[in-house]
Amino acid sequence: MYSFTIPLRRAMVVHSDLAYPEGVAAAEILKVGSNAKADPKQGSGLKEIMSGGFVAGFVALCSSGFHVLSDGLSLWFHVGKGMTQFPIGYSTALVGAGYLIGIASGLAMLVGILIAWAGFVPYYTMTGILPDGMTMQKFAGSVYQQRVRLIGAGAMGVAAIWTLMTLAKPVIDGVKESIAAVSMPDADKGKHRMDIDMSIKSVAGVFIVTVVGLLGIFYAFVSPEQLPIGQTMTFVFVGVGVAVLMGFFVAAACAYMAGLVGTSSSPISGIGILGIIVASLVMYALCSSFGIFSLPGGEKFATATAIFTTSIIMAIACISNDNMQDLKTGYLVGATPWRQQVALLLGCIVGALVIAPVLNLLYEAYGFPGALPRPDMDPSQALAAPQAALMTTIAQGIFSSQLAWEYIYLGIGLGVVLVIIDQILKRHTRNLCLPPLAVGMGIYLPPSVQTPLVIGAVMGYFLNKKLGARADKDAEADGKRRGTLFASGLIVGESIIGVLLAGVIVVSVSGGGSDSPLALVGKDFGDTAEMIGLVVFLATLCIFSKVVLGSKNN
Repeated sequence: MYSFTIPLRRAMVVHSDLAYPEGVAAAEILKVGSNAKADPKQGSGLKEIMSGGFVAGFVALCSSGFHVLSDGLSLWFHVGKGMTQFPIGYSTALVGAGYLIGIASGLAMLVGILIAWAGFVPYYTMTGILPDGMTMQKFAGSVYQQRVRLIGAGAMGVAAIWTLMTLAKPVIDGVKESIAAVSMPDADKGKHRMDIDMSIKSVAGVFIVTVVGLLGIFYAFVSPEQLPIGQTMTFVFVGVGVAVLMGFFVAAACAYMAGLVGTSSSPISGIGILGIIVASLVMYALCSSFGIFSLPGGEKFATATAIFTTSIIMAIACISNDNMQDLKTGYLVGATPWRQQVALLLGCIVGALVIAPVLNLLYEAYGFPGALPRPDMDPSQALAAPQAALMTTIAQGIFSSQLAWEYIYLGIGLGVVLVIIDQILKRHTRNLCLPPLAVGMGIYLPPSVQTPLVIGAVMGYFLNKKLGARADKDAEADGKRRGTLFASGLIVGESIIGVLLAGVIVVSVSGGGSDSPLALVGKDFGDTAEMIGLVVFLATLCIFSKVVLGSKNN
């Protein structure tokens, strides 16, 4: 629900120190011109942003486009009879995001990586039985996908609930303030324009219209099964009710995760796992009570209904992710919240109108595994959609009573332990903390995504510490500013090249060409590309350090 993000703005943006790396990056881009006019001596920051964008764009083009650089390095190690890996991702954008999120979140994610890859993966590969015909590396990968990620999802669920509980008071205060503004319309006259959100009446109106629309869509989805009207309406109201009730929890959790590590690294699929579990359990109870499983195709209907409910939850998660980044940008540049929220609402409407035909076009062109639109299509060309396949597998596992609940329970227990450790650190130390949600993400997310985030966070800590040792406080502030600008440029540069390359690939594949139309080398260049990529990655870190620590006049 779009309306869920509005009461979260004060708690997550105004009264929070969350990083929101993409939001900060966008704000720095917007402030470039105004800074030059306000303080010509300081400079606009265009040099740092453009240099960061050029570096990230060049690296992304060479890796994702030309394939002369690898996007990461993975070293596999035997641990007794088992195996694990030590990965390094080469994403410069994630290094920039890591620099912005700070050392606490970075180290928490590192703890999560160690729990997963120095703990669970070696343990399960040592104690498990290697399937026939499977290499140890593939076995370790399957252990991570099928067991460890479920543990991470369980830990994230507990951490997300705890985070929501800690944010309850500021969220409630924000809602109360909005309600007070309705009963006292003149109160807005004494407010600064940056304190005015959409009125509670407008938010309620958007909410009601959205719920009515969801009820209609859900009815259209269930009615073709020609169930008794009472059962049909029960499925409709319960399905929408589950989506709405989970929606606020999901919106808050995803907003927090986006603020913690950024939208591009936020594990929405982890929230999707929690969503499909809840939706499947509810639909299992309904279908069992109505005898649906005894009907032809009853299990398929239950699975489809659970996935349909989860799709609403996932839409809420995505909207919350992006909207909170945008609201952070607006807060930093001095935007009027209610105007920005209206614009974001229009964006949601336009996006809803555009996404469906685009997805249908992709389906008709390529299909998905197990769901090809034409019988003569090549299954190898289908779009993989691994996260969607995982959620389908979980739903089917629940309805067939074959889901590995023990790993989710283990993750829940681990999440409780992480929350307790974080609270102990906060109460008995001055600066130490261990954000449990970041640790859960460290377990759940692929390590190649997290290592550059951790590297960026650690590098930022030491660079800022070195700047703080300088006697010249103006130089310290200028160095931190240039670091933020360069990190923003890294995020923007890689993102732009990624979008452009996606367009090139779509045009190529649509015309019957390769999915790597710009590749200059073949797959046999992979080992060399890893080494060259590592050298370029280290060079990028050196450039980043030089930008931050360089003289003010550079």
